[in-house]
Amino acid sequence: MDLHGIDLNLLVAFDALMQERSVTKAGIRIGRTQPAMSAALSRLRALFQDELFVRGVDGLQPTPRAVDLAGPLQQALTEIQSTLSFTQSFEPGTARLTFTLGLSDHPAFVLLPQLVQRLQEIAPGITLQVRNFSARDDAVDMLDSGAADVTIGVPPASAGRILNQPLFEERFVCILRKGHPAAAETLDLDTFLTLGHLLVSPENDRFGHVDTALAKHGLKRRLALTLPHMYAAPLLVAQSDMIATLMAGVVKASGRESELRLLEPPVELAPVPFVMSWHRRNDAHPAQRWFRETIAALPVADASPK
Repeated sequence: MDLHGIDLNLLVAFDALMQERSVTKAGIRIGRTQPAMSAALSRLRALFQDELFVRGVDGLQPTPRAVDLAGPLQQALTEIQSTLSFTQSFEPGTARLTFTLGLSDHPAFVLLPQLVQRLQEIAPGITLQVRNFSARDDAVDMLDSGAADVTIGVPPASAGRILNQPLFEERFVCILRKGHPAAAETLDLDTFLTLGHLLVSPENDRFGHVDTALAKHGLKRRLALTLPHMYAAPLLVAQSDMIATLMAGVVKASGRESELRLLEPPVELAPVPFVMSWHRRNDAHPAQRWFRETIAALPVADASPK
């Protein structure tokens, strides 16, 4: 038999006729009119080359051929329904699958420990694979290629196929070692400009947010050190007379807060947004949607100047 010529609706109609033994009742069962059910029965008879159902004193009676078909077809329909239902739901407690998460350095420190703990609590069968990226647009490449299901970092370049959800913002703080002569209650701009600055640049630039803000006023700072590793900065500042302007969360996650003085920057700096990104092709998938919702529900702590 050529499967290309079989309408799945005919098999649904057959199952309803087998259950109800009445064209009218079978139509009501699956939401079809009596003429439509009669037409379906005619097509079924032609398809299987058998009467299938004949009239009896108690309604339609199945032929031996119909009885032979009933069990296998009902099982097939049940499996199809189960498969289609599975794609519309997700049960994290029993799931056995792997999610790949692309993370830049800071979200790895801020969110990853909480995410791992949460997955162990509610989805112990899930495996989490983490991949690192530094340049913001690497996230787009990872999502395009399928190397990551979700990425978290600063917003990548706009691309219609890449969807984004804001997760948190990080404000900037200035840090000095405790006991530094400039570690007063407030930090004025003149003092700020006299100090040697540590610049963190994951993309190896020598011009950061602070330099952009100072340039608007025709000012420059003196760079004493540039490095790509943001979590090394608090230790280096704690053991030197340098100043660094870092995201507050980096200072908190570094474990060096007790050795540092946190101060408000003397120039206006916009906070750094961090977003969760995913490819549009994964947007509606129940498991992917659950994974994103789980990430979005994670709390993010802040570090206040002290």
